[in-house]
Amino acid sequence: MLVSRSLTRQAISNIALALGLALGAVLCYLLAAPFVAAIVWSATLAVLFSPLDARIGKKIRFPGLSAAATVAITAIIVVAPAILVAGTLLNEAVRSTAVINALIDAQSWTRAMEAHPRLAPVLQWINERLDIPDLVKALASWLAGWSGSVVSASFSGVVSLFLTFYFLFYLLRDRSEAVAVIRQNLPLSESEFARVADRVVDTIFATVLGTAAVAALQGGLGGAMFWWLGLPAPVLWGVLMGLLAIVPFLGAFVIWAPTAAFLALSGNYSSAIILAVWGTIVVGLVDNVVYPILVGNKLKMHTVLSFIAVVGGLMLLGAPGVVLGPLIVAVSLTLIEIWRQRTVGRVEVA
Repeated sequence: MLVSRSLTRQAISNIALALGLALGAVLCYLLAAPFVAAIVWSATLAVLFSPLDARIGKKIRFPGLSAAATVAITAIIVVAPAILVAGTLLNEAVRSTAVINALIDAQSWTRAMEAHPRLAPVLQWINERLDIPDLVKALASWLAGWSGSVVSASFSGVVSLFLTFYFLFYLLRDRSEAVAVIRQNLPLSESEFARVADRVVDTIFATVLGTAAVAALQGGLGGAMFWWLGLPAPVLWGVLMGLLAIVPFLGAFVIWAPTAAFLALSGNYSSAIILAVWGTIVVGLVDNVVYPILVGNKLKMHTVLSFIAVVGGLMLLGAPGVVLGPLIVAVSLTLIEIWRQRTVGRVEVA
């Protein structure tokens, strides 16, 4: 009887503890939700720059000073180019508004239809349903107002940036203790934990460095062709092509393909052909050549899974989903492999 009561009390205690843990987990998530973006980017930077911090730590024996030096170097590498690019984009956006309005208006669209009588019915159908000139004017107005929105959002961006480097400092300084705590609280053996940790590091390096390098290359090549052809705002469109190249189902062609079509409708056939060939062969195929070289087998993920991970991460989590999406899928696949190996081992023993 006493044993039965003891077991009942133990069960009630365990249930209460589980409920308390669940409630605590929910409350902790709500507390951390405003800082998710800063935490994700700081953890990503901590993984990327931990080799640099290890090198600095060999020369500077104080972990705090070593972490501070690494954070300073990281800030220079990440923030300085971003400020330069943002300033250039603002100038390009303001300048390009008048150029785009002059380049595409109702009269030029009408002239394009008159110059191509065979395509006139199709162009007229498109114009009636989409009203291309108004769409372009709306885009130009958005580009002009974009600078104001960037300025208005700059305060929150600066706060998030400071939080990112604040978290980064402690992640670098205390990473050994943090890894030890995680290892102790996960139901994994030493070898299994090492596999998961290696997969996390490989996924972050592959996702961030590989994707960013290929997107920057595609945007740079596209923007360079825009500049060579004398098209307006080559820096702006180059950056947009680079950003679109990150998203699998979009790509740089969203920018250069309509531009080539408009050049052809305007009678500038040589520029249209050059841009179409350059975009298809150079910008479009560089992804298939450079990405495998940079990433190799680090990602260890099928193309469909990569698509779901990146796009699903963006839709569900916003910008941090670019990293978190592939990371969640990669860790889940690794845990499934560990579970399968454990199950196979039990079956063989039985």
